[in-house]
Amino acid sequence: MKVKDMKLRIGMLGWAVAMMGMSPALRAEEPAAAAMKLGTVTVLGKQQATELLPGSVSLVSEDMIDQIQPRSTEDVLRRVPGIFVKGEEESAVVVNIGVRGLPAGDYKTLVLEDGVPIQPGIFVGNARYYNPRIQRMGGVEVLKGAASLRYGPNTIGGVINYQTKVPDDGVAISGRIGSWNTYESTVEIGGRTPAEDAYFGVIATWAESDGFMDKGYEMTDVMVKTGTAIGENQFVGVKFLYYENDANISYRGLFPDAYRAGAQFNPAPDDWYLTTRKAFDINHEWQVTPDLSIQTLAYWSQMNRDYWRFQLDAENPTTVNADGFRVWNYSDEVQGNNRTFDRYGLDSRLTFNHATFGIGNETEFGLRVMREEMLDETIRADRDTPRNPNQTLLRNRLDSADSLAVFAQNRFDVTDRFSVTGGLRVEVYEQKRDDLRSAASADRFTNTEWMPGLGATYTFTPLAQVFGSVYRAFAPPLVGSVVGVDTPPTDAETSVNIELGLRGVNGRFTYEVTAFQMDFANQVDPGVSGIRNPNEGSALIQGLEGAVGYAFDNGFRVDGNVTWIPTAEFGEDRPGDALKGNRLPYSPEWMANLSLGYQSGRLETALLLNVVGQAYGDGMNVRDLTTEETGTWGGSMSSYYTLDLTGRYAVNPNLSVFGAVKNLTDELYIAGLRQGIYVGPERSFEFGAKYTF
Repeated sequence: MKVKDMKLRIGMLGWAVAMMGMSPALRAEEPAAAAMKLGTVTVLGKQQATELLPGSVSLVSEDMIDQIQPRSTEDVLRRVPGIFVKGEEESAVVVNIGVRGLPAGDYKTLVLEDGVPIQPGIFVGNARYYNPRIQRMGGVEVLKGAASLRYGPNTIGGVINYQTKVPDDGVAISGRIGSWNTYESTVEIGGRTPAEDAYFGVIATWAESDGFMDKGYEMTDVMVKTGTAIGENQFVGVKFLYYENDANISYRGLFPDAYRAGAQFNPAPDDWYLTTRKAFDINHEWQVTPDLSIQTLAYWSQMNRDYWRFQLDAENPTTVNADGFRVWNYSDEVQGNNRTFDRYGLDSRLTFNHATFGIGNETEFGLRVMREEMLDETIRADRDTPRNPNQTLLRNRLDSADSLAVFAQNRFDVTDRFSVTGGLRVEVYEQKRDDLRSAASADRFTNTEWMPGLGATYTFTPLAQVFGSVYRAFAPPLVGSVVGVDTPPTDAETSVNIELGLRGVNGRFTYEVTAFQMDFANQVDPGVSGIRNPNEGSALIQGLEGAVGYAFDNGFRVDGNVTWIPTAEFGEDRPGDALKGNRLPYSPEWMANLSLGYQSGRLETALLLNVVGQAYGDGMNVRDLTTEETGTWGGSMSSYYTLDLTGRYAVNPNLSVFGAVKNLTDELYIAGLRQGIYVGPERSFEFGAKYTF
């Protein structure tokens, strides 16, 4: 680590500790529960219990996260019913997820953190470039069905909301070491006023690793979070984030001969993916009356992503290395694909209860305004100065988008068992591209999307509640898909989503089973950076997902889920990309998870199984890998499974130790394809400890 970087981190931590002493004292009579929820915005809302939502809901608690002992958010998401993760590297610096058969990396699911959009570019750029760190997460909500209309856009697959922790009083220090020379340390500092009506917390994580296949990284992540009550009915939460990650990763993977031999070298050893992100948000809640509340969330973020890649030799793009494996052959030319993303927005919601028509009603009105910008630069460099931004500028343009969304919803509690919810969301947006090297006028694309939804729940008993919904969902095209093209599209990508489910709970037993369908009028086949014509054709996805859990008397607990998607197909031929009836890429037919947990006294342990079915890398559905020297690879990826063993032991109330063996059986599998094979991580070991003062 560089000395100046160490000084910066120590300085930031010292500033955070100093700020603890500046938290204002507040009213002693304010209930503690009110203060403790500040800064943790949930997509369910304080009154939105699961049984009131006409859609599938998955909740991952902090205890479940501790049981998984994840390296990244990907390790948590792959345990959720219906979610497929196309892996690139074990640290998950970038993320590719698909929900309910949507192709992984297809950017049709909205990702939030404490209610704030965190994907770098929803309207302007690639959504996969940033993945939040799991070390500061206290829970995850995954919401599907018509209830996701409340958030939008990009909710075809639903909403994923990460909930950040509020550190406990005191100081906690944890560390972890593991395979590939991985070292990680986290400091959590928390404090509350005596009346517990205000809190302050800091979570700072530093990690470095040589990485599986020598894909090393060095990461710093700092979160400062505070909340306070104002009077008896208003609450304010503030959060600041700083993230930095230098990762030795690339789009390029192994060729089949090296993969089959179990080779573990970095196929692009000189490529670097450099990321920094700063973010700030403030949320305010005002309980005007017992039946009327207003919640407002303002946010800002800036992210820099510099991606420096060595270019292939034009005449001989591949060669053979000393071990006899086919490998990529690089020239001395370096290209920097460097992007800066800026976003700021305001989201406000008014909710009130009333007795119109002589029945219980909950009405919600929402308004969101947001602006996104992406400065897109391409820089030509060379081997002597491979990451120098002050070299030949090949491209310099600014993509931007202004959007306005309004939302209205009403839940009619017809009886104490039967509720009907109707809603409408309208998204108005304008996308623009300015070529900063030209005086020409900017290209523009303007669009309005109407998204109605209708859902219902009926509770027979606590063990049996039926729910269902139908709604129109959309994903906005990126700027590069709609400006500067010969035939501008007339619509965004849209689908009509239907789901019908049954869920219940009876003491230690819980379950949920859901049938779903997504019917696309104009589905987009995933392309490079998601930039494709949004009017490519129709597609249909149909499937079933189920989850069940049971806690035994003897300390054991079993949880499992399975997803079956028999239909995920193109509706017509797409020349060169797909054939009618072929399966969508990165959409396995089967996925399953099973966990066996055990707790006795101070000991907790779990055995975790993840199964992923066969999938294709493109819409042509060929069996053999297409091993192109340029472009994105296709072909069939075989089914695979991984088995993890985790354990935790509380030595005393202050000290706990934990460890894990990941991929216990050392399975060799293809995690994904791009320009080569992404290999799933080999068997690895981790050990750590946490001490609380």
